Amino acid sequence: MAIRINDTDVAVPDDPRVSLLDLLRDGLHLTGTKVGCNQGACGACTVLIDGKRSLSCLTLAVQADGRSVTTIEGIGSAAQPHALQSAFIEHDGFQCGYCTPGQICAAVAMLQEIADGIPSYVTADLAEKRILLSSEEIRERMSGNLCRCGAHNGIVEAILHHARENAA
Repeated sequence: MAIRINDTDVAVPDDPRVSLLDLLRDGLHLTGTKVGCNQGACGACTVLIDGKRSLSCLTLAVQADGRSVTTIEGIGSAAQPHALQSAFIEHDGFQCGYCTPGQICAAVAMLQEIADGIPSYVTADLAEKRILLSSEEIRERMSGNLCRCGAHNGIVEAILHHARENAA
């Protein structure tokens, strides 16, 4: 049994009670994924499992067996940041930076959801295949990721900028 974490196979813990968050932080020392509320309410622990956002504090490591997990460390680095990470810096999408890894992981998945035509609660036309990205759409889709510092406006601007720069 193995979990593919940031393109590296990792053994599933023997203890089935270990959360994915604890495996990442304590077992693998991937500390980019943050412990926030540890109850699934803040989004600080957001990672990607098979490209979809997931709260690692509510996910048992054994549930990721045979799947691909991407943490912020797998999205970009200080030497080679992901374009979304650069946009967060450019648009002041962080203040203390604690929620930023979860915000970026969620934003990567959210942009893929939009590209796949998956509507949200505020999507105007549910039959439309191409969803128009707006501040309202981003705010709705990112509502599960909280920022206690109040950098939400910068986060929305960073995501909008990144999406416009990378539009096909």
